[in-house]
Amino acid sequence: MSQRIEGAGQDDRAWQDRANCLGVDPDLFFPERGASTREAKEVCKGCEVREQCLDYALANGEKFGIWGGLSERERRRLRRQRAQANRGAVTA
Repeated sequence: MSQRIEGAGQDDRAWQDRANCLGVDPDLFFPERGASTREAKEVCKGCEVREQCLDYALANGEKFGIWGGLSERERRRLRRQRAQANRGAVTA
């Protein structure tokens, strides 16, 4: 989801200018509870900066909306998986 995020360094947000969602109504990426996320995720499909968008959301704890093609529930699951993998790597 790229609506020109303020507060990051210029280099940190240069990816936003190449995002598929640039210029798309941001409401699409923040659907009402229980509403479909399919349309927003379709915009994300094939986006060349999808990974950077997801990394931004994970690094900044974005709790709402579709970022990098994932919902908050999907991002929470990914964070848990990564944390478990990191714990496993530390104990190995």
